[in-house]
Amino acid sequence: MITLLITSQAFDNNSKIPKRYTCDGEDVNPPLEIEGIPKEAKSLVLIVDDPDAPMGTWEHWNVWNIPIKNKIEENTVPGIEGINDFGKHCYGGPCPPYGVHRYFFKIYALDKEISIPVHSRKKEIEKAMTNHIIAKGELIGLYSR
Repeated sequence: MITLLITSQAFDNNSKIPKRYTCDGEDVNPPLEIEGIPKEAKSLVLIVDDPDAPMGTWEHWNVWNIPIKNKIEENTVPGIEGINDFGKHCYGGPCPPYGVHRYFFKIYALDKEISIPVHSRKKEIEKAMTNHIIAKGELIGLYSR
């Protein structure tokens, strides 16, 4: 499996996510940069989740069929957005009830576009990606209130 490097100009790996990208700020997605995308990649998938949520992993953003590009700009809709655990088709920034939570920005390069309903969640996206992931990477941000 090829490793992708995913970074953000807004925060470093394992460091605090600025308020702007959270429910306490403007709640817009941070800018992301992806390096090492294989030539044979046909689409990207981005899943943002919080494994430290009290009731289990919380889905913040599920996006698929992102065109092959090295940047996801701030406050954009880069592909098809599925439903997050806020019940919306959009980025839902960090909003932990207490303590420091980790937010995983997971990027996947696929050898095809996936065809799933727009109301899909992470589980359906992961099922559709099975046997089609050719590269992946992750960036971890931290946030507390």
